[in-house]
Amino acid sequence: MIPVALAKEPPEFDAKVRQPGLSAIDELVGRQPRLRRRGPKRKKIADKEQDIPADAFPEYWREALPEMLVAYKRRCAYLAMYIHHATGNPTVDHVLPKSYAWTQVYEWANYRLCAAIINSKKGALLTLVDPFSIGPGWFVLNLNTLHVERGDAAPEAEWDRIDATLPVLNHRLCVQEREEYVRCYHLGPGAGGFDLAHLEYRAPFIASELRRQGQLVRGDT
Repeated sequence: MIPVALAKEPPEFDAKVRQPGLSAIDELVGRQPRLRRRGPKRKKIADKEQDIPADAFPEYWREALPEMLVAYKRRCAYLAMYIHHATGNPTVDHVLPKSYAWTQVYEWANYRLCAAIINSKKGALLTLVDPFSIGPGWFVLNLNTLHVERGDAAPEAEWDRIDATLPVLNHRLCVQEREEYVRCYHLGPGAGGFDLAHLEYRAPFIASELRRQGQLVRGDT
């Protein structure tokens, strides 16, 4: 896990996600929707926005996924690895869950590009670290086990959140994918593997940890 910078909101996000989402919320609490749309009117299901069930919000955030894949280079914000089928399809994670902050359900800044396997484990938890808020060295990689661990640079105030995040990051399939990245890097391009540039693009956390721990090969720096 490495720090991730918030990408700029896409120009069409407001029209494709925010406004249709807010209009849906209008209907769900019995107000006149701000936008016209085809199809039957949604039924009122709550008196207040905060009482809308998490699974009742229409999934307009999916419309942002193509832009997120480009902006974040198809890398899971939590794993810092390219999202392959081994770790599940790309999804939109709400860092503040839908059940907690209705005002953030359709906000770009609340979205994290996330492998499905991580999103399913995170769910509505509020105890995990936000990859947009961490500092360098908060997480390190044990190159013997390929498990992510809490780094010495992690501030004590964040230890509980970091420790709650580690089991999610160390899912069996995620560890296996790290093992495959390290194996292919050590093989090198001539033996069916790949070079450091490929590793840095697909798995920058692994590459940074190999460099920090002096484990780069073939004269890489």
